[in-house]
Amino acid sequence: MNLVPHLPALQVVLPLLVAPILVLLRDARLCWLAALATSVTGLCIAIAITGQVLDGETLRYAMGGWAEPHGIGLRVDELSTVLLLVVNGASTLALLGGRASLLEQVGEPRQNLLFAAWLLAVAGLSGILVSADAFNIFVFMEISSLASYILIAGGPSRRALPAVFKYLIAGTVGATFYLIGVGMVFMMTGTLNISDMELRLAEVGDTNVIIVAAGFITIGLALKAAVFPLHAWMPNAYAFSPHIVTAFIAACSTKVALYVLLRMDFFVFQKNLVNHEWQFAFVLMPLAAFGILFGSIAAVFEQNIKRALAFSSLAQIGYILLGASLITVAGFNAAVLHLFNHALAKGALFLAVAGIGMRFAHLRLDEVRGAGRRMPWTLTAFAVAGLSLVGIPGTAGFVSKWALILAVLDRGGLGVALLVLIIVSSLLAVVYVGRIVEALWFGEPAGKDQAVREAPPMMLVATWIAVAANLWFGLDASLPGELAGRAAEDFLRHLP
Repeated sequence: MNLVPHLPALQVVLPLLVAPILVLLRDARLCWLAALATSVTGLCIAIAITGQVLDGETLRYAMGGWAEPHGIGLRVDELSTVLLLVVNGASTLALLGGRASLLEQVGEPRQNLLFAAWLLAVAGLSGILVSADAFNIFVFMEISSLASYILIAGGPSRRALPAVFKYLIAGTVGATFYLIGVGMVFMMTGTLNISDMELRLAEVGDTNVIIVAAGFITIGLALKAAVFPLHAWMPNAYAFSPHIVTAFIAACSTKVALYVLLRMDFFVFQKNLVNHEWQFAFVLMPLAAFGILFGSIAAVFEQNIKRALAFSSLAQIGYILLGASLITVAGFNAAVLHLFNHALAKGALFLAVAGIGMRFAHLRLDEVRGAGRRMPWTLTAFAVAGLSLVGIPGTAGFVSKWALILAVLDRGGLGVALLVLIIVSSLLAVVYVGRIVEALWFGEPAGKDQAVREAPPMMLVATWIAVAANLWFGLDASLPGELAGRAAEDFLRHLP
């Protein structure tokens, strides 16, 4: 049987089928192996899909044989392919290196439930990326969100419960706003298929109902993506979830929400709303700029490593939105590149933090001083991933930041101001990454007799694979560069 035509469906169906089986299993090691095997298979599927997309093919799949727009369709293009690699890659590396950390923080009796929720989150995020239907995006959004709440609440700290409650409220409001917007568009067009929606909006696009619908969808997705100032749920959700869960969700959760935001605003509304591109830029460019500054400054003064990196993510989300809000092919190309490269850097950083968290009860800077002397491999990985986050040449972070700089310089006087913003935020990134590295490597240990040793071997392997990816794609960015370039060309075709 030829499974190639069914790859988009298998990307979602496989983790959905395995998740309930894990609930019935009691052996924690067997559950981990099953979840890891499923995630590795999902990554292989994503790589196979990438090969087909690079051959110039947009994959389409009709569920049950019912053709679009009347049936439920799946669609994979260059933009969704980038995120499929991120989601499945992040899941695989986190599971590969995270068993010991989960055993310590969650405990063996509940691990079958946690791994089941993990696969549901993977299925939901993958479903968002392959769905060609706006309502099914909402369904998969809820699947991934509910599973993520369970993952975050599994942390050992009681503070995880108020953190996940805040995340639940924010996620529910965001999803509700998105659904209201989709319902209004459906009321005017009679379709939920995204491609068909774009065509039918040409007849009713410049109406108050569609303008309000676009506003609901944009605000709802901005809340899900933690766009400034709608980010309040993110720092504590990252800080108090199990360390390895943070490594997974930080790499891909907000990126998938940004994907839907870009898909709906750029590929549905741009062509059909008068001056929508400038409305989009007028609203989101200032928010991106404030997010970059606020996130960078907050990270400088934060004492908890995970919270500092969470505020750093707010700044990096600002970079992505800044590129998109330029409404140019170069800007969109930079935004897609940074979606991929920031996931690499932040995934590697949080994997290293998970290793540190196994040896220290708390992750405050004053309590982990001098850890690099006893955990050199873990902390070297952290330092290299931090260089990628800053955007040092030779790392993946530099590639997308350089692309963003070139994109803003095309905007004349505004571009010069944005260039200053990027330089200032990069210098702030040097400060907050440098503070952490300085404390870890050169600080005087808080407890000289404290028994601290390297992270477990599997965690080191997973962390260094992520670090190697940062270096590899910093030296050879042809794969993400080609996918981002094609996505930008597709974006050009959707401009009015």
